[in-house]
Amino acid sequence: MIKTLEKAGRTEDDAINAALKELGLDRDDVSVEIIERAKSGFFGIGATQAVVRVTYECEDAPEEPVKEEVRPAPAPQVSAPKTEPVKVKAPAPVEAKKESVTAQAEEAKAPVSKSVPADENAKFAEIRAFLSGLLDRMGLEAQIDISTRENGSIDVELSGNGMGAIIGRRGETLDAIQHLTNYVVNRGGEKRSHINIDAESYRSKREDSLTHLAEKMAEKAIKYKRSMALEPMNSYERHVIHTALQDYKGVTTASTGEEPNRRVVVSYVKPEGEEDASSAKPKIREWA
Repeated sequence: MIKTLEKAGRTEDDAINAALKELGLDRDDVSVEIIERAKSGFFGIGATQAVVRVTYECEDAPEEPVKEEVRPAPAPQVSAPKTEPVKVKAPAPVEAKKESVTAQAEEAKAPVSKSVPADENAKFAEIRAFLSGLLDRMGLEAQIDISTRENGSIDVELSGNGMGAIIGRRGETLDAIQHLTNYVVNRGGEKRSHINIDAESYRSKREDSLTHLAEKMAEKAIKYKRSMALEPMNSYERHVIHTALQDYKGVTTASTGEEPNRRVVVSYVKPEGEEDASSAKPKIREWA
């Protein structure tokens, strides 16, 4: 009689070996069909196991009497042996779980301040583990410092050698790392926390530079009574410009264009009572 058995494993070979072990057969005694190949995914996201179908031939005639003889034999001994494993095995997993929970708590508490709650402790450990693995894949090493803001968001500061590769051109690589970290840490959780990632204080330095640029463009817009268009920026940089000039008298800001060429335009606002020198619409000028 021809029979089949499906098995799953981390790889195709693992699945085949598991099937052969269960059947007690050699590789030459079966034929194998791969149902689904293993996928590693991206950092474990979307990973799937391999599934194989093993076809083998068995003789059904001699097996039936053997099974009938074997089943009644251990029947009287079933009650006695089964009670012992239940009593012995029950405490073992409990102790293992307690030890693992204690180990995780100890690991999470190590890099975190004393005032951090337990749930944040676990999230800090998850952030540290993900970033360590990601940087290792990039061939980089960095010190990871994590802290919490009053509004509940989490700040992560990376420092060490090779921070230029982590920051990337105008912070593009840093933005990508921040996006991935937010996705991995917050997925499936009820309480979401925004994670801000910086490297060698790049973002604070960039904010100071953008704020200075915004004020400079505002002064020119007022001086020439025209609108000034800045270079294309990402959403974070545009937000810094808007925030820097939101209370600046005499100008207003707006974003225009499509990504990745979306930019901020600083426009002159005529004070009340000032006469229009020209009815023409203000022109937009580019400044390096």
